[in-house]
Amino acid sequence: MTRVKQLSMNHLVTQREGNIVSDMGNEKVMLNIENGKYYNLGTTGGEMWELIAAPIAVSEVVTKIMTKYDVNKEQCEEEVLSFLAHMYEEKLVQVTTQK
Repeated sequence: MTRVKQLSMNHLVTQREGNIVSDMGNEKVMLNIENGKYYNLGTTGGEMWELIAAPIAVSEVVTKIMTKYDVNKEQCEEEVLSFLAHMYEEKLVQVTTQK
């Protein structure tokens, strides 16, 4: 897997193995077994986590989040890219380029 310098709307993203995810009320929390860290994904982050169970384009994640929440496209793209980039930096997701 090549190292991604900057996440874009065309990248495919998917969950990495080695995470235990639980529902805590309306939010999802996750324990990464490899680094021992806990993460609070929140409500929207938990929904994104579920969306990336199988490889999916970042643009598709944005579309699905926009259909559920009243958010403009620019803000949604910014938030989704920021969340997924952080997840990538923490080695919680895999990112590949579309063929």
